Amino acid sequence: MTTIRTATLGDRGIIRIEGADRHAFLQGLVSNDVTKATAARAIYAALLTPQGKFLHDFFIAASGDTLLIDCEGERREDLFRRLRLYRLRSKVDLADVTADYRVQVAFGGDCAAAFGLGGEAGAAREAEGGAIFTDPRFAAAGCRAILPAGAAMEALADGPVEPADPVAYDDWRLALGLPDGSRDMLVDKATLLESGFEDLNGVDFDKGCYMGQELTARTKYRGLVKKKLMPVRLSGAAPEAGTPVMSGDREVGEIRSSRGDRAIALIRLDALEEADASLTVDGSEILPETAPWASVQVPA
Repeated sequence: MTTIRTATLGDRGIIRIEGADRHAFLQGLVSNDVTKATAARAIYAALLTPQGKFLHDFFIAASGDTLLIDCEGERREDLFRRLRLYRLRSKVDLADVTADYRVQVAFGGDCAAAFGLGGEAGAAREAEGGAIFTDPRFAAAGCRAILPAGAAMEALADGPVEPADPVAYDDWRLALGLPDGSRDMLVDKATLLESGFEDLNGVDFDKGCYMGQELTARTKYRGLVKKKLMPVRLSGAAPEAGTPVMSGDREVGEIRSSRGDRAIALIRLDALEEADASLTVDGSEILPETAPWASVQVPA
């Protein structure tokens, strides 16, 4: 049996939204259907520019009469500022409550069963004044919790769990090919579909209008996705973000986040289809892999 490990992610921020219009307020802004964010379900979503380019990604969970947004800690002030800008006359109250909460993760083993959750992505329940949920992007990634500072995710588990550090979770994430916010998606440049949002349950094509919807829908229905984020295995040292991926003397992508022999790279799909193509980074060969959640298969 695989051991379940837990870690506290100190690089996350929490924004709380209260008020009668909390769902409607976000519904017109973000990529996913916010009406689905209930006590029984958490969602993954993004805020885009009006031109459809990536600004922020986050998780939305419900706790009582509030919505809690789990976002990048270093960029939460920008997200908070943008949400306040669009508040207008909506009956909502916004607060940065990062100091009052902690984001914790559990991974490995049967996390959903250990924490009393359904096995489907996004299954959630309220806990300790916060929320705990199966990762809404990909259930096998594990569970996340937004809990008041001082509350321990371990206390919610039915059975033993082992503490781990955030680096261990980042290694787990890289092996699954899960993007990590602006580390993998360039702000004001990346698009949702090249970043895997459709496969990761982060965009709803039936919800109606939201900011940046036009480009996202056009990209999908016209088949305009030319490149994708994907996990790669490295044969050399982990390169810096932005290092070009080469096919011969042609640049076909770039490395994003990496550690050890794993990385996430943005690679042109036509480069994967070339017979006998060898992809390299700084002269060392890399091996693209199919993420377990991805619909696009990397040729063997």
